[in-house]
This record gives sequence, structure tokens and C-alpha cells, in this order.
Amino acid sequence: MTPLESKPLISRYRLRAHGFLNSISKRREFEGALIQIDGGFACIHPWPELGDPSLEKCLADLAGARRWPIVKRAIRCAEYDRVARTFEHSLFEEMEVPESHATLAKGTASDIALAVEAGFSTIKLKTGRDPAAEAKFLDAMVAEFPSVKWRLDFNESLEPDAAAEFLLGLAEATRAAIDFVEDPCPYSESAWTTLHQQTRLKLAVDREAAPLSAAAQVMIIKPVIDEPFLLAEAALQHRQRVVLTSYMDHPLGQTFAAWEAARLELQFPGLVGLCGLQTHHLFEPDAFSEMLGPWSPTFQAPEGHGLGFDDLLHAQPWTRLY
Repeated sequence: MTPLESKPLISRYRLRAHGFLNSISKRREFEGALIQIDGGFACIHPWPELGDPSLEKCLADLAGARRWPIVKRAIRCAEYDRVARTFEHSLFEEMEVPESHATLAKGTASDIALAVEAGFSTIKLKTGRDPAAEAKFLDAMVAEFPSVKWRLDFNESLEPDAAAEFLLGLAEATRAAIDFVEDPCPYSESAWTTLHQQTRLKLAVDREAAPLSAAAQVMIIKPVIDEPFLLAEAALQHRQRVVLTSYMDHPLGQTFAAWEAARLELQFPGLVGLCGLQTHHLFEPDAFSEMLGPWSPTFQAPEGHGLGFDDLLHAQPWTRLY
């Protein structure tokens, strides 16, 4: 904490998901905290299932050492937001946010039909809970919606042999419709190189995304925990596609990810592909999510200065951190 920086303020929140959000989480309620530092806003929304410290540990770190990436990135978000609010302009001025795929936690035929109706050309399914049933379902959906591309996210829930068996067991038309497979198994250069050679499908690295993740063909960047420019430079060296996604977190965090995606595309034209920035529909609606508009491929930036949400943020019950 710099000498001129005041102690952070926090406002706790709870999001309620419509269903389970991935193959390794059994929760439907998620606690996080909005933070305010010198008039700049951000959020901390940890996923302990994915290796994050608990919310209480994050807040203790925010008050002290500030060593966790999720805390450091929240502070950086608040800094960007504060500067824009100081000059009374939106961070989204003259910025173009990339479009997004549809993220479905537990896809059903009706969910997919709604996504197609909403204009999504690519659908991301959270997979790995029941691979046999998911393979059968995916084959059926590809036959029903032949123009849709698919992204599968396993959250490292399979072993390499099981991942190969699943992917090679899909119908040929299904395999041709897959855009990429995200974290099919724990990352290792040898296992992923073999899996790519066996399946000829693109593999996307998320949980272990790092400058040395060269065996992946796609780099997933989550601005809430990752430094986008560092990973983007590495992706250029490895000739990887880049996809930025939200952290399935508070709409403020989702908005920060969208702004970082726009900023990265401005810095590295053509590097950023179709992103995953539309995830507020996964949760029960609230005043913040309503400002992001209807579920669609196009991100709707909230009105206001900085990252937006001015009136809502100022109306929160803020308390001083420790």
C-alpha cells in the first residue's frame, strides 16, 4: 500500500447460480467482495475449487502483503477505474469489445436452442461430469444445429487416456464442429502434445496458462487473475490463438474482463478471437446484471464513469477493511 493510498473499503455480495457451473464445483452460491480504493472499484471473487485462496484469505492479503494474483489484479482494476473516474470518462470510450461465445454450464437442447436464437455462433459447454452422456448429447446437438461451433471445457477433470477416448469416440461430424477443447486433462507438454497428435483437435490451456504453455494451440486469459499482455506476448511467440473470458464472477469483474479484451485487441490487432465475456446469465439477475443487458454475443458496457455502475456502486454498504 502506497503512502497516499487509503485503506480499502469492501462490500460483500452473494451470487446464486441457476445450476452447477463446472465439473468440479458442487456450489450454487458464491461469495465475493466488491472493493473500493481511493474511489476506484473492483471485485474479488475467488474459486477455491480452482486453486484460489478463500475469500477471507484474499481479504487478509488485500489488507497486508498483497501477494495473490487475484488480489493484485483487483488492485490493478481499481487503479484503472479510479483514473477514469477522476477524469469523468468511461473506460469503454472508443473501445470495441470482441464478441463472445455462449457459455452453458449444463447444456440442454432448450438452452442450446435459446443460444442459437440469441445469435450465438459458438457454444461453450462445461463438460466432464458424465462423459458418456455428454458425448451422446453433443453428437445429437451437432446433428440438430450443424452450423454451430463447439468449445468443450473439462476443467482438467479427465486423465489423458480418458480424454483421448472421449474425443476419438465422437462422431466424425462432431469432431469437425469442435473449435477447441479446454483443459481436457492436467497440463503437461508431453501429454498435451500426444493428445493433439492423436485427436487432431485444438487444445486450449486455461488453469495452467503461462508463457511456457507451448503445447496448447489456444491460450485462455482471465484478466481477473492473469496479466493479459504477458500472456498475449507469449501466445504470439507460440502462434497461439487468444481467448479472453470472465471468471464467472460479479458483473463488475465481468466488465473488467471485457475492457481488457478490448484493450488487448487494440494493442495486438487480430490476436484476440471470439471471447467468453457473457456469463451474467448463469446467475440469478440483480441490479448489476440488468445493466449488462440481454444475453447476446455483443457485450453491452454499463453506463457511467470508469467501468460503469456508478449509482449502484455508490449505494453499496461499504465498510472499512480491518
